[in-house]
Amino acid sequence: MKTRLRSVMENGSLLFQQNSKITQFGKSGRVEEACKLFNQMTHRNTVTFNSMISAYAKNTRINDALNLFDKMPHRNLVSWNTMIAGCLHNDRVDKARQLFDQMPQRDIYTWTLMITCYTRNGELEKARDLFRLMPDKTNPACWNALISGYVNHRRLKEARQMFDEMPVKDLVSWNSMLGGYTQSGEMGLGLKFFNEFPVKDVVSWNLMIAGFVEVCDFDSAWRFFERIPNPNVVSWVTILSGFGRNGQIMEARRLFDQMPVKNVVSWNAMLAAYVQNSQIEEALSLFNEMPEKNAISWTTMINGYVRAGKLEEACRLLDQMPFKNVGAQTAMISGFTQNQRITEAREIFNHISNRDTVCWNTMIAGYAQNGLMDEALDLFQQMVRKDVVSWNTMIAGYAQIDKMDQALVLFNETKHKNIVSWNSLISGFAHNGLYFDAFNYFVSMIQKGNKPDESTYASVLSSCANLAAFQLGTQVHDLVLKAGYEHDIFVTNSLITMYARCGWMLSAKRVFDHMPRTDVVSWNSLIDGYALNGLGKEAVRVMDDMEVAGVIPDEVTYIGVLSACSHAGLINEGLKLFESMSRKYSIEVLPEHVGCMVDLLGRAGRLEMAIQMVKEMKTDDNVGIWGALLDACRVRKDLKMAKFAAEKLSEIEPEEGSNYVVLSNMNAEAGRWEVVESVRDSLKERPSVKQPGCSWIEVQNRVHVFVSGDRLQSENGNFCGNLRTLMLTLATQVKPLSQ
Repeated sequence: MKTRLRSVMENGSLLFQQNSKITQFGKSGRVEEACKLFNQMTHRNTVTFNSMISAYAKNTRINDALNLFDKMPHRNLVSWNTMIAGCLHNDRVDKARQLFDQMPQRDIYTWTLMITCYTRNGELEKARDLFRLMPDKTNPACWNALISGYVNHRRLKEARQMFDEMPVKDLVSWNSMLGGYTQSGEMGLGLKFFNEFPVKDVVSWNLMIAGFVEVCDFDSAWRFFERIPNPNVVSWVTILSGFGRNGQIMEARRLFDQMPVKNVVSWNAMLAAYVQNSQIEEALSLFNEMPEKNAISWTTMINGYVRAGKLEEACRLLDQMPFKNVGAQTAMISGFTQNQRITEAREIFNHISNRDTVCWNTMIAGYAQNGLMDEALDLFQQMVRKDVVSWNTMIAGYAQIDKMDQALVLFNETKHKNIVSWNSLISGFAHNGLYFDAFNYFVSMIQKGNKPDESTYASVLSSCANLAAFQLGTQVHDLVLKAGYEHDIFVTNSLITMYARCGWMLSAKRVFDHMPRTDVVSWNSLIDGYALNGLGKEAVRVMDDMEVAGVIPDEVTYIGVLSACSHAGLINEGLKLFESMSRKYSIEVLPEHVGCMVDLLGRAGRLEMAIQMVKEMKTDDNVGIWGALLDACRVRKDLKMAKFAAEKLSEIEPEEGSNYVVLSNMNAEAGRWEVVESVRDSLKERPSVKQPGCSWIEVQNRVHVFVSGDRLQSENGNFCGNLRTLMLTLATQVKPLSQ
């Protein structure tokens, strides 16, 4: 009897150890080892099956988990809950609901799991409907799951309504609602809510610190940290990470050294601070000192080498990892793709057995960023679980290579569009010169209840600028003011450009003057505006103000101001500026700068100096330079040099015949009709790929398009209708901009 009892105990102990090992293998991504152990086991119980199902599910092998679940001889409530949790982990919401409906019994954990399934998938209405079906709503767990769902999707009003309706609130409820405020940057509401807490724990304090760090209010974050009754490791790590993000690396290290207890998370936070501030040598020193390293430690260090462009060091570190981690391998893939080493990136990708969604998206993005959209599409189609990032990457990739038809197909196919999806499409249209389409989808975006952000407005204002659609631009400006983006530097720079290209320089200057901060793009936009409108002296004055303000000009600044000098005939100012460009700021002289100078010198009658400048340029195939020289020869009636310039342009762009038209007209003015006939004969022999001329005019908030040789038809009807719709839409949302 004692022998049998001992045998049973030993077998039970062995079974317990084997079940624990399967669980550990699953958690560490070693699913093949878990599977091997499971198949070798002579005795299995329900816990064994549950552990193996969990191991499969956690490593994205959900079909294997479902097959094993179907083969189970006995299932308990834990088995059903484990399988539903596995479906949740693998975004198989429909399958999770199917299992939920089949369950012989459910507990509060089951209901919470299923509600969480819906909330994570963005199906909040289904989650709310399921919540209403619950027989017992006294337990706060399901309430908290639904509140967290609303919070994670920034639906704070509904989250607060749920919170207020709760019959019994626990500390998790209070912290979930507080997390909604702090994660959304609503620190005023968060602080007020925090002060209403009946009881606070360290999580409550940490949420406030993290919220202040997120909105870059480090003083408030530090004050809260000093007030915490008993800060834990998370408290220390949160404030340390805040210092790191703010570039205060010395303060972060001092805090790290003062920590009473350091775990691997603390070391990783300090390591990340060094990496974020490009202090790779200090990061390596700390990495070597670490008493314990986990996958995040290795991944952070590898990512640091990648950011520093030290790919070989990153590769060596990846090879030294005791066990390969998909995060570290993904960082290496990203490094290779950013440096156009696609083959090496794909080789790593091919050897990853447990690819997650981030890994797939990184490889697809690598192909897309390098213009290899066929390869990106092939990988995208192989992907079993696509998320919104996958779709957005493909849309942006096609937009980048001017294939907006394919981008639009994918945009229409995706079920879960977010603001990035809309922005990828709208900016793609704007980038490729399809300004009408950009407006159409901006209209559609607003009509479907989507809220534009700063990127949307920047793209739409760029389209306004290129169409010189002033009335529409002012309406978009009104909407910018209402949305609170009037201080966003990207939006304000776009506003300056829009007003400038519409000829309203006073409005452009007013936007510039009200900017809380400016960058070199802001100054360049204003200078370009004055140049475009023939106000050369104002452009030069703005550049003087720019230098006084301590903003260092770049090559774009000089293109704008030299162009302004050229059109205004400011010869001496232009020559001085051109000389100061390399002498004062060590800016490389680009063909665009030389083109401006050739134009300036040609207009001033200094053709010889312009020709000499062209000869000294190393770039011999720049259309802008030779075009400027041809125009200068036309002004000075230098037929010999004009012929030479026209022939050069013909070599660079053989399909373009306008250069010979200029030459023909010059010879006609000189009475050299035999040359005119010769030039025109050669012009007839050239293949023409010119498109019909196109222009547009804005009349009473409508943009009319005129195509050469064509009558104005209803081709633009849809767009004009959409413009009218947009104007009506905006009129209901904004007040007119005061002029």
